Amino acid sequence: MAIISMFYGIIISMYYFDNRKHKLPHIHVKYQGEQAIFTIPEGELLEGDMKTSKRKLLEAWIEIHQDELMADWELAINGEEIFKIEPLK
Repeated sequence: MAIISMFYGIIISMYYFDNRKHKLPHIHVKYQGEQAIFTIPEGELLEGDMKTSKRKLLEAWIEIHQDELMADWELAINGEEIFKIEPLK
């Protein structure tokens, strides 16, 4: 697992070789004990739960960084080093 970004208490991670269980490009998100998985580049909730206000921030961040997220996904599923992505400001 690698943390790719953090903002407003939200921690966003990608796991290496993580294309078997969900079979879709996705990110893992944690916020104050809540955990969720969101698809990329769509930003749809795949599993878990997240407060509405934080979910909206996360969806905006995914929209802004779609290309970078997909590039990181390709690296991660091949076990290669991924890059940090700018937080939402």
